[in-house]
Amino acid sequence: MMSVSKHTTNGRDSARDVAVWDPLVRLIHWSLASMILLNGAITDAESDLHQWVGYVAIALVGIRLTWALVGPRPARFVTFPPSPMRAWRYVRAVLAGDRTVHLSHNPLGALMVYNLWLTVIALGMTGYMMTTLRFFGIGWVEQAHELAFDWLLFSVALHVGGVALDSWRSGVNLVRAMVTGRKAIPKGTKLE
Repeated sequence: MMSVSKHTTNGRDSARDVAVWDPLVRLIHWSLASMILLNGAITDAESDLHQWVGYVAIALVGIRLTWALVGPRPARFVTFPPSPMRAWRYVRAVLAGDRTVHLSHNPLGALMVYNLWLTVIALGMTGYMMTTLRFFGIGWVEQAHELAFDWLLFSVALHVGGVALDSWRSGVNLVRAMVTGRKAIPKGTKLE
């Protein structure tokens, strides 16, 4: 169950402070972001380190998927189901001025999370395939790996932009929430 407490600024009631992301979710989020940054900008694509960073990224996604089955409710799949129809209704509501705050991912953010996980899995699979005798040097495998990486970069840019936009729109600092595990919900804001 999510814990809610009031928090005050300058002696006034300003927000509801809601626990949403447990330490494992936050550790995996920032670790996976680090692995993507390492392999995308720092490691040599031909190096053993690049492969090991990729294996760590896949392991992180595997742990997170397992945690989405057995972890606390805010970390579970049921809290942010992938639904294009819900995402479409959410976009329409936002465009109409709705400022509802979702305790977990909003419906559009949920689709992004699944997209990112699947893309990292595709990168890991194609990366591993390139190390095997059967697929080493096969053009379509290398192209699929590069395409998945390009898609990941595009998705990460959309993710960061979406976080910034939703933070501005809702008044909830989502980056801080992913660091502290708590969302400070502005007073009077509708929760979902």
